[in-house]
This record gives sequence, C-alpha cells and structure tokens, in this order.
Amino acid sequence: GEHPIGTMRRTTRFRQLLQAPEILSMPCCHDGLSARVLEQAGFEAIAAAGFGLSGSLLAMPDIGLLEGQELISQYGRICAAVSLPVFVDLDTGFGDVNNVVRAVQAAERAGAAALFLEDQTFPKRCGHMAGKQVVPVEVYLPKLRAALAARRDPDLVITARTDAAAVLGVDEALRRARLYAEAGADLVFVEALESVETMREANRLLAACGTPSMANLIEGGRTPLLSAQALQDLGYAVVAHPCGSVFTAVKALQEWASHLKQHGGVAGFRDRMVDFDTYNRLVGLESIRSRQAALEAGEAATEG
Repeated sequence: GEHPIGTMRRTTRFRQLLQAPEILSMPCCHDGLSARVLEQAGFEAIAAAGFGLSGSLLAMPDIGLLEGQELISQYGRICAAVSLPVFVDLDTGFGDVNNVVRAVQAAERAGAAALFLEDQTFPKRCGHMAGKQVVPVEVYLPKLRAALAARRDPDLVITARTDAAAVLGVDEALRRARLYAEAGADLVFVEALESVETMREANRLLAACGTPSMANLIEGGRTPLLSAQALQDLGYAVVAHPCGSVFTAVKALQEWASHLKQHGGVAGFRDRMVDFDTYNRLVGLESIRSRQAALEAGEAATEG
C-alpha cells in the first residue's frame, strides 16, 4: 500500500521526486534555521553543501577545510530540523575507499536522503573556483563502488559528481559521466558546464545510460543561470541552488548591521525583520510548550 509521505522514508521520497517528470528544484540551506525556512516555503527537498556550511560555521571559503565528521554532524542537525529529504555533500569522501565507507554510513545515520561524492583531489575546492584538480578515474571508481556498497538503505541516492570539465575538458567530463553511470550511480552531476550545448550533450549521454542528471547553479559561477523549466527542457532531473541562502543571509545581515550602527536603533527597519511571535512560530515554540504542559499534567496525575 501507499505510505502517506509523513511515514515514508526520506530516501524513498527523494527517489520519487527524482523519478517524477517535473524537475526537482532544490535550494541549499546553510544551517537548521535556513532549512526550516526552505521547508516552510514549500520546497519538496533541500540540500546542504560545503559552500554554505564553510561560510556559516567558519566564515571560510569552500576549500575542504571542514572535516568529514564536522560536516556530517551539521547535516544531522539540519535533517533533525525538517521532515523533508535532505541531499548532502560528501566532498571527496575525505580520503580513500575506507573513509568513503565511513562517511556514507555516517551520512545515512545522520538522516540524509541522498548524497554526492566527487572526483576531485583531497582537499577539494568549490567546483566553480580556479585551481581545482581531479583524480584519475581508476582512483575514483573504487570510491564510487565503495559508496554504493556501503549504504544500508537501498533507497539512499548516491550521486557521482565529476569536476573534470574545467580541468581536463568537456570530452573527458562526458567520458567520466558515462563511466560513473555504468558503475551504478543513481544520479550523475557534471559540474561547471559552461554552455547549453554541452549541458544538452551530457544529458543525452546520461539518458542513454538510463541515469538522471543534475545541474548546479551558482550566482556568479560558470554555468548559465537558466530557469527550472529551461533546465527540464534540456533533460535535467534535479537542479541545486547552493549559494542563494548564504548570499541572501549575508546581504540581509549587512543591511541590518549598518542600519543599527548608523542610527543606533532599528526604527525604520522593523518591516525588514520578522517579529518575535513569527520567529517563535518558525522555531516551534508553541508546540514545544503544549507538549511540555501535557507531560507535566500527566506527571501530576500519576503522582497524585
């Protein structure tokens, strides 16, 4: 029988969204609070990636500074903050095949519905930065196989990402995409393609393998910022938006901070802030209070 979505495993729900005819538009959060905002905005799945987490937790760029377990513990907090499927970034798997096995199983325990593993050298850097390097296919494929074998839940979506286009050219990126699809990746992500033609070519190749394809749109990055509909028409199954959440948060915080510094107060700025009650509703204060009251009433009854 059909599970209602509430009881369905998040991995299974993510697979449904991946297989649906409409493209899955997946914004990245950068912490639990932004995850909750995205859930309330009505998105069906969200992502969490090194770009936003490095910025949020460290105020540092996405150059592989967060360690695997630091990323995964934050993913656990994000997965706990929402009931949506969460797609997470495992970078390079933080080492060799043994590290990959540990990272995949830890991400699964943290509640991730899907993850990706990339073919960069370790430590990695943001896929739209200059100076990244990729490992040989012979180094990456065992890591991808290790990830596929490591999952306990067969519905956990394992995504292979290649960063080869910017380093070794589009032909090599497409060759890798095919190899990764043939190795059993559930989803393939060819990072930083720079034209609609190469995007269409990558998707045609992956469709021939029966493997869905993912796009990654970074404001100011290398890939054209197309609409979800345009990407769906090109053959993409998923589009991630990894930077909007941190980019928007920084601008809003800068505007509030400069107003406060300049005026000594927030008169004239309140319409750009949520109010106390709205915030408390967002973070679930009322339901926590009513649960506590019920528990205390129950305790009082058993004691008396």
